Amino acid sequence: MSVLEIMDSAAPTHVAHRDNHTHRDVNGGWLRPAVFGAMDGLVSNLALMTGVAGGSVAPGTIVLTGLAGLAAGAFSMAAGEYTSVASQRELVQAELDVERAELRAHPKDELDELAALYVSRGVEPELARQVAEQLSRDPEQALEIHAREELGIDPSDLPSPAVAAISSFGSFALGAILPVLPYLLGATALWPAVLLALVGLFACGAVVARVTARSWWFSGLRQLALGGAAAGVTYILGTLFGTAVG
Repeated sequence: MSVLEIMDSAAPTHVAHRDNHTHRDVNGGWLRPAVFGAMDGLVSNLALMTGVAGGSVAPGTIVLTGLAGLAAGAFSMAAGEYTSVASQRELVQAELDVERAELRAHPKDELDELAALYVSRGVEPELARQVAEQLSRDPEQALEIHAREELGIDPSDLPSPAVAAISSFGSFALGAILPVLPYLLGATALWPAVLLALVGLFACGAVVARVTARSWWFSGLRQLALGGAAAGVTYILGTLFGTAVG
């Protein structure tokens, strides 16, 4: 029996895939963060613009507010995402350094730990020992296996802070520009901006259904209702504050 066959026998989740069926991408891949970033920009900028519009200000002021909200939100998202991912990556690297040092200083203990892991998954002790010894011959492979099993990470697939920041900036800006577009194209009333934004919210919700068990129309209507409620509340608040200030 080969090492790959042994590892496959130790992981029951692999059995299902021999029946040639597939599962949804539960992590969402790139789609989930991109859609939610756009949705965040759309809802926040729509709410910001409707709140200002409720104060009965000039269309130019609403456009300026929307563009300022787009820039501020996109840069904030990018900075926050960069810092978050960079910090996470640095923490992972530090833990990998600890694991690498342990493998050098206590190779037998680490080998025993790996063998015990396979035993806990149903592999016979002698066979588990053989597997652990073969996998531990390559220090980098041993590090990768220990990192996967103990830390739940893949050292070869760590997220990039720059990519995270750029994608967050772009997806947020894409969503935030939608309610501003009608004004940039000559509209002077609020309703075209609200209408376009609500269509965008429904579309985002429908796309999110690709990574959930919900139907596209349910997800679309739910997001439309939530975004519409946020815009409605801020419009009412803007009207009240505008009247009070005026």
